[in-house]
Amino acid sequence: MITGEKRFGFRPDEIQFYRENGYVLAEGVFSPEEAAYLREETHALSQRLVEANAPGVVFGGWGSAAKVTDLPRELLHCHNVQYQSAAFARVIVDPRLTDRAADLIGPNVQLHHTKMFIKPPEKGAPFPMHQDVPYFPHEKHSMIAAILHFDDAPLEKGCVRVVPGSHRLGPQEHLTEGGFHLPVERFPVSEATPCPAKAGDVLFFSYLTIHGSGVNTSGEARTTLLVQMRDPTDRPVPLTHTSRGQGMILRGIDPDADAGPGVDSLSRYAKEQGGQTAR
Repeated sequence: MITGEKRFGFRPDEIQFYRENGYVLAEGVFSPEEAAYLREETHALSQRLVEANAPGVVFGGWGSAAKVTDLPRELLHCHNVQYQSAAFARVIVDPRLTDRAADLIGPNVQLHHTKMFIKPPEKGAPFPMHQDVPYFPHEKHSMIAAILHFDDAPLEKGCVRVVPGSHRLGPQEHLTEGGFHLPVERFPVSEATPCPAKAGDVLFFSYLTIHGSGVNTSGEARTTLLVQMRDPTDRPVPLTHTSRGQGMILRGIDPDADAGPGVDSLSRYAKEQGGQTAR
């Protein structure tokens, strides 16, 4: 969508809420019809991957999920969904998403990665409270997550939960068994603030914000798309968690790119570090 001068962004009070709490829910970013279409695309992609026996699509959730529940648990997920369906390629550059991201991290928005999640009915896997920073730390901590909801996510579906203001604590030491997570005794999922959402809503939060989710105990799936974004001048330390789509500019420009064609800031940084990005 080319919007010209039209801009989609947060209200000043929503930006202030994010600054104070480390998260903000943008309501009605996408229409119910758009959310339903994207839900259908997500489940169709999942079905194709399952039928193709694609590795890692269906799994029992992170090992640390056992610290939240001993019930049966399952999760369907896939990285880089924009390479699987044009619908996702369009949605990650939609200004209704990227203009709001720019209000939080600056005018230039660079993709880190995408991932779809389907929490199946009655056994959708939880995740203990954690920060995202241990997975891919950055110098300026500009990294944010946007969770696009393609169906309603009430409490019983295992909606995301957060610890308001925890982004101001800075990076915390995490346990590593079964995936990075914080001690469940100190940060129980059940005591975190729930962020229920409607289809079409988008939850934005800092990668420093402590968050997690509960089990989907409802009779319906919870369907979301995670988009991780950063300021393109914010360098990873170290270069890790690279993926095929990383470095794509979703909004604005890449001010650190070389003048030569095809040399983006991420590729140049990887070369300086003696490594390479995933292609």
